[in-house]
Amino acid sequence: MGETQSDQDDRKAKPPGTDQKAPGSTGRRPGRRALLIGGAVAAVGTAVVARDELSRLWWRVPGVEKPRTPGAVDFPGATWVAASSANYRRADRPDDYAIDRVVIHVTQGSYESAVKAFEDPSHQAAAHYIVRQRGDITQMIRELDVAFHAGNREYNERSVGIEHEGFVDRKSSFTDVMYTNSARLTAEICRRYGIPVDRKHVIGHVEVPGTDHTDPGRYWDWDRYMGLVRRAHRTQV
Repeated sequence: MGETQSDQDDRKAKPPGTDQKAPGSTGRRPGRRALLIGGAVAAVGTAVVARDELSRLWWRVPGVEKPRTPGAVDFPGATWVAASSANYRRADRPDDYAIDRVVIHVTQGSYESAVKAFEDPSHQAAAHYIVRQRGDITQMIRELDVAFHAGNREYNERSVGIEHEGFVDRKSSFTDVMYTNSARLTAEICRRYGIPVDRKHVIGHVEVPGTDHTDPGRYWDWDRYMGLVRRAHRTQV
């Protein structure tokens, strides 16, 4: 751990020669062997962290990153509308971060307001997809990249976020075609990354640790939705 500002202030406030031993202290200083061992442990720890970071950054070497086609989508039939690059982190998933979750959100507003927010660099949040009440699907961030949607860094890195147009307190927001098309999308994501189709891996935003969100809310029919996801998962090729 690095030195804090308070550590620096404390050190500056002590004139040389004024340090005193604490009551009961032997006055011993760490021996050379202890210092060497401690330094070795710290070096190993730093090496492990560095190796882990390098394993996530190797693809940034010129010529290594997967080819990208502007406007391409990961789900057939989706429409591409780009989110601001301030609302996600460029990555190369699942090579750098494994994907093992789908997070279900509700926009708490119209489709248009959600798109506008995700295009706004000051919003600092966006999901990969938005599913409209009429069933249309818009993709705003590639699944390769880490969207800032869950309010939890680890969950952002390991999940795909799907917004649904509407309000958590309006049951009418969740239409038949929305359920059906969203289920097809989730089933395809689960198939693509080998994600189990269950409630441990397909979760609501409310279930993300540390979040203060309540979506998708009490009117979201999880039994119906998961049944549709399982059916689509079995039938998709």
